[in-house]
Amino acid sequence: MKLGIVGLPNVGKSTLFNAITQAGAESANYPFCTIEPNVGIVAVPDERLDKLAEMYNPQKVTHAVIEFVDIAGLVKGASRGEGLGNKFLSHIRQVDAIVHVVRCFEDTNIIHVEGSVDPVRDVETINLELIFADMEMVENRTDKVRKMAKSGEKKYKVEIEFLEKLYAHLETGKPARSFDLSEDDAEFMKEIDLLTKKPIIYAANVAEDDFISGIENNDFVKRLTELADAEGAEVMPISAKIEEDISALEPEEKEEYLQELGINESGLDRLVKKSYKLLGLISYLTAGEPEVRAWTITNGMKAPQAAGKIHTDFEKGFIRAEVVAYNDLMECGSMVAAKEKGLVRSEGKEYVVADGDIILFRFNV
Repeated sequence: MKLGIVGLPNVGKSTLFNAITQAGAESANYPFCTIEPNVGIVAVPDERLDKLAEMYNPQKVTHAVIEFVDIAGLVKGASRGEGLGNKFLSHIRQVDAIVHVVRCFEDTNIIHVEGSVDPVRDVETINLELIFADMEMVENRTDKVRKMAKSGEKKYKVEIEFLEKLYAHLETGKPARSFDLSEDDAEFMKEIDLLTKKPIIYAANVAEDDFISGIENNDFVKRLTELADAEGAEVMPISAKIEEDISALEPEEKEEYLQELGINESGLDRLVKKSYKLLGLISYLTAGEPEVRAWTITNGMKAPQAAGKIHTDFEKGFIRAEVVAYNDLMECGSMVAAKEKGLVRSEGKEYVVADGDIILFRFNV
């Protein structure tokens, strides 16, 4: 999974990226300090792996990973190449989902590229640039399909009608993800790599005090939430400064610090959970003395395809999956006890894997 972190200059984007990846991307109080996209690979926090490691004492514990890409700040005119626009838009095309960092705090010491803090205006500034880029993509696709329509095939005429409706939708300033798709439309949509159809999380960057005391009285977050609700997006309040402090701590110190602040989990933990939900992803687990590991799959995937994530031979020669739910295994204390209680099931090719399933695949090639 690859997440692109975007935002206007000086909203806390690179500070947040540094904190959650500890990758050391430069952050400074001026636009365009991030010119090339910085990339950080982060292990997905999963306490289930820690518990399984205690049970199996494996040689190796392997977490699922997320790739974060810190994409340089966009400004008005990016779709026309302003700032370093074209390059940045191409970087956004390569990610699975967007984390849009929005400034929701006042600080006279940190310059705002627009001269004032206004989360709705800031979101619309970036969204419009992405929409303009998408409109150009739709125009190009329409021109291509018009040429193919000369063959007389009905499907091209239907696609042109879809493209014209989509263009009109974008023209009103609405993202492609809010366009109402029929089944046929969904097939046509796959043909266009639109920026605004990517799932998005708005990360509302608030001041430390606001985050600790509660963001109920933060008008910036309220306005951002109203905007997100209207387009079917998610908002996640976060303090880049707190995340920066957390990233410098050892695991035990981190837990103590979170307790002191009255926070249950770090921003990274919350962001991972929201990202998985947004993209329809889950994790199944494998456990044994050689390795305890998490495997990321699409929710709804059947056992043979899930086995293929480990190796293509597992999918080709799939016989069955021996499955136990994580919670059942923890309650029993061992695989032997789980088997004695009949909690280890033998599942076939039609079995839909559930989050937290611990699976041993049987295969033959």
